[in-house]
Amino acid sequence: MRDKAVVVTGAGAGIGAALARRFAAEGARVAVNDLDPDKAKTVAGEIGGIAVPGDASAIVEPAREALGGTVDVYCANAGLASGGTEAAAEQVWATAWDVNVMAHIRAAHTLLPGWLERGDGRFVSTVSAAGLLTMVGAAPYSVTKHGAYAFAEWLSLTYRHRGLKVHAICPQGVRTDMLTASGSAGELVLAPSAIEPEDVADALFAGIEADRFLILPHPEVAGYYAARASDPDRWLGNMNHIQQKWEAAQ
Repeated sequence: MRDKAVVVTGAGAGIGAALARRFAAEGARVAVNDLDPDKAKTVAGEIGGIAVPGDASAIVEPAREALGGTVDVYCANAGLASGGTEAAAEQVWATAWDVNVMAHIRAAHTLLPGWLERGDGRFVSTVSAAGLLTMVGAAPYSVTKHGAYAFAEWLSLTYRHRGLKVHAICPQGVRTDMLTASGSAGELVLAPSAIEPEDVADALFAGIEADRFLILPHPEVAGYYAARASDPDRWLGNMNHIQQKWEAAQ
């Protein structure tokens, strides 16, 4: 990663900050994006990076300019943990879709022409295990994270022979503000096995070294994913038991 131009969205704290720090430690030039300008500036100052605050959907061009006209690695990390059921307000659904999926699509739309022309580029999508499985009490989050995973998968199968490398990071609980904001559902499902943001960065770099698409900071998720595919009714029944346990605790 030495001298590579890297963009990390949502990098003012949590997983994004851990990714930015790790890329910088490996010698990359890092553009640190966050909606909160102060957080972006703090992390950028800490790692010798460049703060590019603003909406993750609209920072590809400013980040590319700040990095000298090129982006080698784009980490679509900014995300929104929207809870609620199918009855959540349409604006909640729309915002979750915009942040968790459309921001990834817009970034790829801008970056792919250059990457494909030179035959090299890397797209990192912070998805969540909810994108492989699901999450109780969070329909907008679960559905849009499935969309984020599907888009990363589509990018990989479509362009890998043209030099595009794609990684989908799918952790369960990570000790961040997002986990705190997930409330009682997060405490029940995610907190017991929660890891540190730095563990997610370690998992990504191990996956980059091994050239893996699917990055599982919680290795046990592979077993859950296999169980879901092999016997969906049994898996749904087990998940419904968790739903009932959560409802009883409210």
